[in-house]
Amino acid sequence: MTVSTLEPNGAPSCAEPSPWARAASERPVITEQTGMSGHSKWATIKRKKGALDAKRGKLFTKLIKEITVASRMGGGDPNGNPRLRKAINDAKGQAMPADTIKRAIQRGTGEIEGANYEEILYEGTGPGGTLFLCEAMTDNRNRTVAEIRKIFEKNNGQLGAGGSAQWAFERKGIILLAKDAATEDQLMDTAVGAGADDYSDQGEEWQVLSSVDVMDTVVKALEDAKIAVKSNSAGYVPKNKKEVAGRDAEVCLNLVDSLDDHDDVQNVYADFDVPEEELAKLEG
Repeated sequence: MTVSTLEPNGAPSCAEPSPWARAASERPVITEQTGMSGHSKWATIKRKKGALDAKRGKLFTKLIKEITVASRMGGGDPNGNPRLRKAINDAKGQAMPADTIKRAIQRGTGEIEGANYEEILYEGTGPGGTLFLCEAMTDNRNRTVAEIRKIFEKNNGQLGAGGSAQWAFERKGIILLAKDAATEDQLMDTAVGAGADDYSDQGEEWQVLSSVDVMDTVVKALEDAKIAVKSNSAGYVPKNKKEVAGRDAEVCLNLVDSLDDHDDVQNVYADFDVPEEELAKLEG
């Protein structure tokens, strides 16, 4: 399967095989694939509105889509489909009923009729030259591209052509651990020893980065060492970060939230960073 990238008018550019479409995962998070994977400050902000998302049913909608697509791509057996296995675990973590999970799998495998979701990677720019990637699943690309374009335009941004932003990011395996789950020495010995590229202190948690191909190996090594993994997923990590402040910071964060709130959007990634003092002002 391929993930399409779009020209600004909504027409597909030449599609390329997507590493996201492989069974790699997983948002901002979520996390949830935390959308802003690898950015704990944004993750903290997103957690504060997580309950509202759940009440509106948005989170369930996104999880169901992921289960359906994962089943269609890799089959309905989670034992042989890592992407589906993760999607099911994420759904169970949000107390999704077993029957709902089962029906989502059956829609993906074709056992029951359901929407045919297409995976699309949108690329755009925000205030101050910031760059954004937005992974979406949709059964109506014309509707979705129009709505995503409108979100960008409302936040001083612009939806771009395929390749206009992706060049600024690397596809990585992103593994998150609670801060008290491991020491720095343990991460060096276990995670890096198993093939991880790097790890970093993200405040409330550790972030371990690896190539997508070795992510599962690193996760297994951590679990074998009795180090609990909070989440692991394939996602985009910016090669360089742009620091934004003031009005630009406010608009960039609002753009992330607005994209993430869209029912068709699974994950949002950006190359901006907001200093702690700016976040404190915005949250105050």
